[in-house]
Amino acid sequence: MPKVDHKKLDCYRARSGEFRLVDVPPLQYLMIGGYGDPNTSASFREAVETLFPLAYKLKFASKLELGRDYVVMPLEGLWWADDMDSFTSARDKSKWYFTVMIMQPEWITGDMVEAAKEKVAAKGAPPRLDDVRLETLEEGRCVQTLHLGPFDEEAETLATMHHDVIPAQGLALTGKHHEIYLSDLRRTAPNKLRTILRQPVRQA
Repeated sequence: MPKVDHKKLDCYRARSGEFRLVDVPPLQYLMIGGYGDPNTSASFREAVETLFPLAYKLKFASKLELGRDYVVMPLEGLWWADDMDSFTSARDKSKWYFTVMIMQPEWITGDMVEAAKEKVAAKGAPPRLDDVRLETLEEGRCVQTLHLGPFDEEAETLATMHHDVIPAQGLALTGKHHEIYLSDLRRTAPNKLRTILRQPVRQA
């Protein structure tokens, strides 16, 4: 059977040094929220450890029950703070809120998610299984680019995006900062990480 790869969607394309306007369609995700430094927060680590077993269980269910196979999508994250300077410039990670997520094909339903949760739990429930929700995110028009290297070096790129590129096009920030982790965070050296940085925008 053909295997669908949603990474081929236009909204998953980005180049380093290029800030591109994209129109992101409504997409649904497995989501878990939390708060705190992702490097030290048990909440963040447990969220990631919970999402992937569930995502793979859904993929296998789709293939066996529906005859529809697809590539499991990369981890993504929405990030924000009460004072966005602590995110974009001061980088005070202890004050960050997050939603980590994995995009799901449109044919995955809430009932399928609940059934997959039961199967995952039967083999030893991940720590935050009850916190997972299936939710549609509607971002619409966004500006995005590809960041190469450590996460802590994103600040300069974000400053250019937020303070130069977006205002120059008569646009303003809306929604939450969105990151798409194209690299395996567990196996990739920091200087080789590839991360799409996305910012929803509106007319100023």
